[in-house]
Amino acid sequence: MMKSFASEWGEHGIRVNAISPGYIQTAANEGEEMQELAKGWIEDIPLHRIAKPEEFRGTAVYMASDASSYMTGSQVVVDGGYTVW
Repeated sequence: MMKSFASEWGEHGIRVNAISPGYIQTAANEGEEMQELAKGWIEDIPLHRIAKPEEFRGTAVYMASDASSYMTGSQVVVDGGYTVW
């Protein structure tokens, strides 16, 4: 969908990109059961930890700024290396 929108809206100067996050520590995934699940996730993440929400700020600011003015139809994966395998 993101690539389709990027191709349709580019001529209007509208850029469409996506941030694809890995596991993020939030209130929704707190608790004993989630801590057990997270142990398995962490084993597969090269940085060996779950992301904090604020760790996506830089990527979001870059993508929304003029610094990425020629970027559209792109996916930026921010997952601690999870998808390198």
